[in-house]
Amino acid sequence: QAIDDDCNQTGQLLAAMLDWPQGTFASRVQLEDGAVRVEREVDGGLETLRLRLPAVLTADLRLNEPRYATLPNIMKAKKKPLEVIPAADLGVQGGSPRLKVLQVQEPPARAAGEKVENVAALVEKLRQSGRI
Repeated sequence: QAIDDDCNQTGQLLAAMLDWPQGTFASRVQLEDGAVRVEREVDGGLETLRLRLPAVLTADLRLNEPRYATLPNIMKAKKKPLEVIPAADLGVQGGSPRLKVLQVQEPPARAAGEKVENVAALVEKLRQSGRI
């Protein structure tokens, strides 16, 4: 899932790069012998696709029912130790980081908004500020 704008391009772009078949917005998935059957909702109802494997699938909200964490389990998870495994221990060759954070700072505070009486006053304010 793309973290910036969630515009549904990740699955389609990945399928194009790999030259694999794609099934987008899957609401039901069934594995078959060397293939997958994908059911998806379209404007006119349901569409069923049969794709050879390997394939790229993207999920619809109706694919699974989420399990919600209970408060006791959340509290237990907070107490669990977090094990950090170096990449070299996993057989991943790591080099020096390619990104270096130089500075982090808050953006400047925005000026407060201003109410105007009517459209004419708004247009005049915009002209005075050089916006139009």
